[in-house]
Formats: sequence, C-alpha cells, structure tokens
Amino acid sequence: MGTPDFAVASLKSLVENKYNVVGVITAPDRPAGRGQKLRASAVKVYAESVNLPILQPTNLKATPFLEELKNLEADLQIIVAFRMLPKVVWAMPKLGTFNLHASLLPEYRGAAPINWAVINGETLTGNTTFFIDEKIDTGHIILQQQIPISNNDTAGILHDRLMEEGAQLVLQTVDLIEKGNVSTQAQPDKEPKTAYKLTKENTKIDWSKSGETIHNLIRGLSPYPAAWCFLNNKNKQQQIKILNASFEKNEHNETVGSLKIIDKKSCIFVKNGIIYVSKMQLPGKKAMEIKDLLNGYSFDENAFLE
Repeated sequence: MGTPDFAVASLKSLVENKYNVVGVITAPDRPAGRGQKLRASAVKVYAESVNLPILQPTNLKATPFLEELKNLEADLQIIVAFRMLPKVVWAMPKLGTFNLHASLLPEYRGAAPINWAVINGETLTGNTTFFIDEKIDTGHIILQQQIPISNNDTAGILHDRLMEEGAQLVLQTVDLIEKGNVSTQAQPDKEPKTAYKLTKENTKIDWSKSGETIHNLIRGLSPYPAAWCFLNNKNKQQQIKILNASFEKNEHNETVGSLKIIDKKSCIFVKNGIIYVSKMQLPGKKAMEIKDLLNGYSFDENAFLE
C-alpha cells in the first residue's frame, strides 16, 4: 500500500526479489496539471508495468473494498507513504501490517519527517519499520537504520537516500517476519519532535532569523514545496520561491533582508551573515539559476525581501 515515488522503490525491491505481491493498493487517479487530466500515482504506474493487481479505494471502510482486499488472501501487508488505515484493514493479514517511516521513531512522527529533519538542522535521521496500531506512527519497532544528514543536503537529496535504503530495510523486515524471527520493541515514552504538515505559514522565510535557521528552512523545503517570501523590487511586491542557497557567517552593516547583486551573486543580508541564493522562482516562471535569471531580470539597489 503506497502512493508516491518513495513507495515505488520498496515495491520494486519486493518484485525484483521474487516475493509474491498479490495486490497493490494506491490512491485513486487525481486531476493534475493545467488540463486537469487524471494522473495515476507513481505506485500505480509501476504496478501496471509489472502486471500487478491494483485496488484504488476512496473509502477504506467500504464493504466492496474490504471484500476485494480479503479475497487477495495476503499473509502480510506493507505500508509505505499511504493513508491512516482502519483496524479492519491493518488487522486483516495473519502476519500483521507493517509500515516504513522515514525517521528514527518516535522522532518526527507525522506527514513530513524528511523535511522537518533538515529544517531543524538534524545531522542524523533514518528509517523505521514498525507494526501498525490504532495511532499514527506509534507501533512497536521492528528495525531501524541510521542515515547521516550533511550540511548541504536538501530534502530532495535526503528523500532519495532514505527511499533506496528504506527499500532494503523493507526486505530485511519481510525476511524476519517470514522466518518468525521478529523481536519488536515499544517506542520510548517521551515527547518527540513532530513532523507537522507543511503549510503556507510554516514554509515562509523569516529574514529576522539566524542565517543557519534560514538556510535549513530553504534546503528542508527544496525542491518541494519550496521556501517562499515576498520580494520588493522596483516598487513592486511579488511572492517568490527560493530553492537553493548557501550561508556565510560574517559581520556587515547592511539592513537585514536587503538584496544586493555582488559579483553576479544574489546576496541577502541576515543578522549574522549573508544568504547566497543560487536558485529562485519568480511568479509564473520556471525556477532558474541566479546566473540565468540575471540575464533577463534586474534588481534595483533598494530591493529587499520580507
């Protein structure tokens, strides 16, 4: 059971390692793009390419879906980036239902664990497999693997690393369950950091923060959904996205939030240094490298961000 690219790697590993995948459950096709044409999930596209049976329920408690699911006679259900399941679904297989989550649980339970690990400046994250219970991301842990985060990793880079490593953790978990060698442990009873859903409010850049905090937010939201702010330039305010940047700590006398082009570099001054923006997206335009953007766009001497 899964929907996005992150889930495809695990499904592909199961198929290529000759496991008997009796069915794939994924989200219904959804309208996408300017034409609002129906688009299949990444998991469905892959499942179709290897001729796997596919179910796309809108209601996980609906009797027709539950009957179809039961008829698959699965011994084990594997969840990767899907929806919260009702008990009638996760309790169905005789060997249970386990989930792959992209964090070291109990840290970063929730919708966006990869983004928040980077946003919060973590240097270590990982993957966890655990048996599902009634609550979100709280079940007994089966296996964990640690993945380092470098100072320049974006959420996109980390996503791909966790995706590939997570697929291997899924295989290890299935092998343990198949052999009856699983020993689980309860998640520590503590107040963990939460992977909140990304919103308009918590993805906006606050230029009064430290350069480290701003840099972490930008890379933690790159490439999607991208950190944003308002650009004031030539007496016009526009909402822009900043996708890539670096931070240099130093002292200066410039106004916080002011933007200067120095040696063909986009320099934004923050209280403890300079954010160098390397990739930006203007309204209605594609994201562009700054060197390319400057070929057809200019900033006045009083340009600033807020």
